[in-house]
Amino acid sequence: MEHDLSPATLAELRRPRPYPAVSVLTPTHRREPDNTQDPVRLRNVVTEAKKQLETDPAVSRERRTDVVRQLDQALTEVDLAHAEDGLVIFAAPGEHQVWSLARSVPERVVLSDTFLTRNLVSAQAAERPFWVLSASADRVTLWSGGADRVAEDRIGGFPLTRRLVENFDAERQERIGDLPSTFRDERTRQFLREADTAMSTVLREHPRPLYLTGEPVALSALDEVGSVTKNAVHVPHGGLAHGTPEAVWHAIRPVQEVEARKAAAAVARELETARGRREFAAGVDEVWQNARQGRVRLLAIEENYRVTVRDDAGDHLVPAESGDLDAREDIVDEIVEQCLETGAKVRFVPDGALREAHGIAGVLRY
Repeated sequence: MEHDLSPATLAELRRPRPYPAVSVLTPTHRREPDNTQDPVRLRNVVTEAKKQLETDPAVSRERRTDVVRQLDQALTEVDLAHAEDGLVIFAAPGEHQVWSLARSVPERVVLSDTFLTRNLVSAQAAERPFWVLSASADRVTLWSGGADRVAEDRIGGFPLTRRLVENFDAERQERIGDLPSTFRDERTRQFLREADTAMSTVLREHPRPLYLTGEPVALSALDEVGSVTKNAVHVPHGGLAHGTPEAVWHAIRPVQEVEARKAAAAVARELETARGRREFAAGVDEVWQNARQGRVRLLAIEENYRVTVRDDAGDHLVPAESGDLDAREDIVDEIVEQCLETGAKVRFVPDGALREAHGIAGVLRY
């Protein structure tokens, strides 16, 4: 199942396709007893997709057979034992994809000439993905982090390794405390320059916050020879270049939580300043109207804020019940995608932080 939504992947998903491009969404659950219902719900929503293909006069028999086969193949790739909070299946003639999301989605089926991407975009923004670069004298490892995990990532040529000279044992030198001479060695410093250059390429293609781990002398050496690593959050913890995802997460989590609190406080200050300047929008209807006009510069949302609405004659959003014919259950994800497309920053903050704004607020450009 897919997890990493890069700009290139998003552009490919949004590419127009021969009709029908089918998007199947269903909420999933991580733990018992809620997850016992997931297999049944998944089968039911895929069955609904097949029914819509069967009754749609615009779908030829050949394409219907092809897309049904793609849906069946996608089902075999779903791993509900490792489910998160939402599942999305995309199927079109000749292709299919399965996405696992760390954010809930409404149950729905959409037939169009493009895939429905707003829930993927919102889930990625909510997960606050980040990079961890773990450096040692003989290996630099890249880790991809999210809401509750890290995993090694092998893009950009990572991990970088080098063959050490005879009798050179980087891990032994770490143990006996001979690191300063190790990181003054020009070959080691050139190795770290190469790692910095590779990381710069990764950040251009996949911009995220960067955390840098290593012995203090390794971090100092990277500061001296590097460029993008200078702006990283330093975590003085050695051994992680050869470590496990669990060890990296254990070292990064406390620092990442501190950074998240700092970011939430910065958002609160920016919202307060905007309120004083009358560049402030609050509530789903007001934020939605400004988002459609491209006026939102910063969008702030409580992490678990959800609301179901309907469009009142195109002018305002009004409350609705889930399951109503014209209900829009993923309006929050729709707003997130709209704001990101118009260049706004999107920040998720702890529940209760936007109580006076009813869970969602924006700083306006004008």
